[in-house]
Amino acid sequence: MSCEILILYYSRHGATQTMARQIAHGVETVTGVEARLRTVPAVSEVSEATAPAVPDAGPPYAALDDLASCSGLVLGSPTRFGNMAAPVKHFLDQTTSLWLSGALNGKPAAVFTSTGSLHGGQETTLLSMMLPLMHHGMYLVGLPYTEAGLTATQTGGTPYGPSHLAGADADRPVDDTEAGLCRALGARVAAAAVRLDDTADQRLA
Repeated sequence: MSCEILILYYSRHGATQTMARQIAHGVETVTGVEARLRTVPAVSEVSEATAPAVPDAGPPYAALDDLASCSGLVLGSPTRFGNMAAPVKHFLDQTTSLWLSGALNGKPAAVFTSTGSLHGGQETTLLSMMLPLMHHGMYLVGLPYTEAGLTATQTGGTPYGPSHLAGADADRPVDDTEAGLCRALGARVAAAAVRLDDTADQRLA
């Protein structure tokens, strides 16, 4: 059975996108698992405005089929007043059909974020993204303290998921410790998806 992890994110200044790519590297360290990067369009303040069908740069926009077909999900967003950004919430609000069908039930999921200040709501943003995933019946994967980066970091990194301190001007790069935690999370979600797929195959055998 093919195993694909969807890394779905919104990034305005590029830090969350950099984290997503590090998570993808971690996913693909697990044999037989592939990463699929997808983003979501910005939410316009003008109701008549629409985003182009294809982004100017980066991965394609996500579709509900990407969620339905994935073996696991890693969801990322910058913080907005201690919460996920509106584009991510808007996309999740459109997943009622997947909730009704149970398409995500029993799949592993994880979250990551980037903030402008050290105490700018990293953990509350991660928790806010977990809530709809729990409603979908997904299994949440975090970062254990066996990951040395959690105790070494002085910027981003939580047991709820990787985080990044971008700075007030959003120009601080993702450092080695933050990137390492991103890769660790990707590998953990991929490994969980493989184990869950194997368990499902054994039940069907």
